Amino acid sequence: MLKDKVQDIFATQSFEHQRRLVESIAAELNITVLDCAAALVMILNDENPSNIVPSKISQPQIVAEKPLPHNLATSIRLVRYRLDVGYQHKVTLDEIKIVLVEESGVDIKNIANLRMQDCYTLIDLPDEMPQEIFHHLKTVEINQQKLDIRRVKPRNKKRGNRMHRRPRPVNSSPTKEVSQD
Repeated sequence: MLKDKVQDIFATQSFEHQRRLVESIAAELNITVLDCAAALVMILNDENPSNIVPSKISQPQIVAEKPLPHNLATSIRLVRYRLDVGYQHKVTLDEIKIVLVEESGVDIKNIANLRMQDCYTLIDLPDEMPQEIFHHLKTVEINQQKLDIRRVKPRNKKRGNRMHRRPRPVNSSPTKEVSQD
């Protein structure tokens, strides 16, 4: 059964190359990785319908994303960057990841906290990125839009660091000033 095969591969083998291939195909076709995987299952089912997909598929269970490995958080310092590509440029998070892996050589496991907005994306990458790669990433394009990557300064952890105001004196009765001419 397909589910058993997937579970076996997931538990015993590395499939990073296949994962990159699926992400690449999905990005090239401008579809989600899930839709790409579903299409691949349909192809396999057409070639060998006897044992790929059962006739009755149960509802998928909602599975939370795996947390980052503990050693990632302790051994690699991540820094927040801003990319000048977003939803309006018709890019996906998977496309951004693929470009960063291909152009900078960063391990996909070290790309974290992607937050895409309309015209930009925030992303955490390893701090030790060489300057040459950083400058190269400024010129890299996705859908004719330059990444123009730049480091985002961390927010000040203290909120409301405005100057303290002196409290106003409390008067029990308002007084009017009368001008004398």
